[in-house]
Amino acid sequence: MAKKRLIINSDAKNEADDQYAIVHALLSPSVDIVGIVAAHFGERRSQTSMLDSRVEVDLLLELLGMVGAVTVANGAPKAMPDPQTPVDSEGAQLIIRGCREPGPISIIFLGPLTDMASALLLEPTIAHNNDVTVVWVGGDPYDEVNAAGLGYEYNLSNDVHAANVVFQSGIRVQQIPWTVYSMVGVGYAELDERVAPYGAIGNYLVRQTKEFSAGDEWESEYRSLGDSPAVGVVINPSGVRWRHHLVRHFEQPGRMTNRAIEGRTVAVADFVDVRFLLEDMFAKLKAHAVVEVDL
Repeated sequence: MAKKRLIINSDAKNEADDQYAIVHALLSPSVDIVGIVAAHFGERRSQTSMLDSRVEVDLLLELLGMVGAVTVANGAPKAMPDPQTPVDSEGAQLIIRGCREPGPISIIFLGPLTDMASALLLEPTIAHNNDVTVVWVGGDPYDEVNAAGLGYEYNLSNDVHAANVVFQSGIRVQQIPWTVYSMVGVGYAELDERVAPYGAIGNYLVRQTKEFSAGDEWESEYRSLGDSPAVGVVINPSGVRWRHHLVRHFEQPGRMTNRAIEGRTVAVADFVDVRFLLEDMFAKLKAHAVVEVDL
């Protein structure tokens, strides 16, 4: 039985949730990881954000005992300067190669869409390949533009030009907006019980979550694993509910406008099966730890 081909594009050191999504995908037997692309997350937190993400991806593979088992490539170091100029990189080229190979492929984006937009500009034929699906964690819900009152959505804000290129290209896009990704909440008490005891990777996942959260203004006892739904879409397609909308135009600093792009549609998630998502990840981490002990 064929496995599902997958490329993961992750701004892995941006926060504390990418790590769970990456590990979940790597431990999923139905998935063939074509490669992992380290993505930037703007310049507000770091001037070397893409390289920071690369270091984090390499660390996760080391903790999982998978060094050398998965191709890792550096993506663009920063956002596109305008909608016409791609930022070429090893990551963009990996995406192009993956899309050229026969058979379906999903490319999940846990941060900005820079590398996908660059790949489309460098190789426009990708947009017409019906075997390619782009899954993006980011953006606003289409029925409640900027309902959060924040002024911008973070992943979108890190490359607005790229989002417009991808959404308007005609490639198949599945979008998971903040109203859905923010609902994948998990408590520290549960992480301590269901993740931390299981191997070096489990211990690290929980430790880095708490360390990141220590910088929050208010003390908390939970975190949203907002990037995990992108993995759920691939391994459990029936665990998500979609609505189709006309593509909208995005503008700075990271807002979706009411200006529709006629002839272009996007599938927008309004529900994901969080129970499956978390329980499946917990079980796979536990099973991986048992295998480590047996070895």
